Amino acid sequence: MTHKTNFLIVIAGPTAVGKTDLCIKLAKKFNTSILSSDSRQFFKEMNIGTAKPTVSELMEAKHYFIDHLSIHDPYDVRIFEKETLQLLENLFKNHKCVIMTGGSGLYIDAVCQGFDEMPDIDPLIREELNRLYRTSGIESLQRLLSEVDPEYFETVDKNNPHRLIRALEVFRGTGKPFSSFREKKRVDRPFKIIKIALYRDRAELYARIDMRMDQMIAQGLFEEARELFAFKDLNALQTVGYKEIFDFIEGRYDLEEAIRLLKRNSRRYAKRQMTWFRRDESYVWFHPSQNDQIIGFIADQIG
Repeated sequence: MTHKTNFLIVIAGPTAVGKTDLCIKLAKKFNTSILSSDSRQFFKEMNIGTAKPTVSELMEAKHYFIDHLSIHDPYDVRIFEKETLQLLENLFKNHKCVIMTGGSGLYIDAVCQGFDEMPDIDPLIREELNRLYRTSGIESLQRLLSEVDPEYFETVDKNNPHRLIRALEVFRGTGKPFSSFREKKRVDRPFKIIKIALYRDRAELYARIDMRMDQMIAQGLFEEARELFAFKDLNALQTVGYKEIFDFIEGRYDLEEAIRLLKRNSRRYAKRQMTWFRRDESYVWFHPSQNDQIIGFIADQIG
């Protein structure tokens, strides 16, 4: 790996854009494996709502970092970075290139360019923010973060209180916005990185998101969420596709409204993902239908 003769092929893009199909085709073409950087697909208890590859798709190509954790396991982006780099070192012994795919930009960036060490924060600050969340709701956290760190607020999952609180506690503990700790010089990885992002027309993408949500509901998404309801406060479950159903179970709105919010929030999540990836000029953009062009582009890069 030290001579940079190996390549990490990143296939990024918003939810429902078509990453899974493309990555399986690429894995077969280049005889390699796929690493998931989708932070929601790590957890074995979360299946329908995370749009994991199907059993047949998993059999078509070797996948890593899918169903390898429980929602009860402590895990974060730093652990993912460390485990991925260790895995890549082993995979590159037998593969010239490895594919990494997902829609979690933070996890992709951690592997490609390193992750800033965050300062230790007084736990009293977190306790104070948690009290604010309990008494005033998530809207209070959203409002504060939009004021003190609009850059991070633009891309963060605004319905995830844990991430909002983390960003706010860093600001209150250091006086610096959370986004400022993600701007250090990139680390030099011992492999080359090819970054591809997938896009679709907005109307096309949103229609696919709505259709996927209908399929998830038909497959039993509400039943899956009911089984996980007792653990709804765990960090792993602070995500679109589950929170809306938890609120429905608690009687905050009816079924029709829950489905409307599931689709709306999924579309908003996709928009934030696109915003994140567009900020990185090293991505080369393709429509998922451009299989031959994508394969040709990669082949030219790896030689």
